[in-house]
Amino acid sequence: MGTALTYTEAELVLGLKSRSEKHFGYLYDHYSPALFGVALKVINDETIAGDVLQEIFLKIWRSIERYDIDKGRLFTWMVNIARNTAIDTLRSKAYKQGLKIQELGSAIAMEQFVVHLAVDHLGLTKVIEQLNKEQRIIIDLAYYKGCTQEEISKILDIPLGTVKTRMRNAIIQLRTILKQL
Repeated sequence: MGTALTYTEAELVLGLKSRSEKHFGYLYDHYSPALFGVALKVINDETIAGDVLQEIFLKIWRSIERYDIDKGRLFTWMVNIARNTAIDTLRSKAYKQGLKIQELGSAIAMEQFVVHLAVDHLGLTKVIEQLNKEQRIIIDLAYYKGCTQEEISKILDIPLGTVKTRMRNAIIQLRTILKQL
């Protein structure tokens, strides 16, 4: 058996920017489970999340030149692509099927407003659990479900200003918690 090939983040980025299929294969093999988890959390359908995963990697391949190592880690950049792609898919599907916000509200009620992360190895579950229930609900709706503040206001039947305040407070608290890690 040969030794497992590993790359530093800088080597991986350099290989990807030089369009190395070997580096891209390594990226897919090592990061697809986590990115699939992000897509699945947003979409909540394994088949569609699998399709979205392919789109995520196409976007990574096509836009790797725009990745700036000085602005953040490669994994964080890829998670943002995964999340945004999944939300775009969710919104597109919702538009085509004519889903109404009430259906989203009932689906969220069935989840009992609990944040479940499919990519628990990121350690985000413990960080988000430190928020109060109201803040966790808003972060879940905004970040994982892709809802706007106006949609959150309607779903939760609370004033828009309250949504904005809770979201701002949650983000401030998350920053504080993450700085302590």
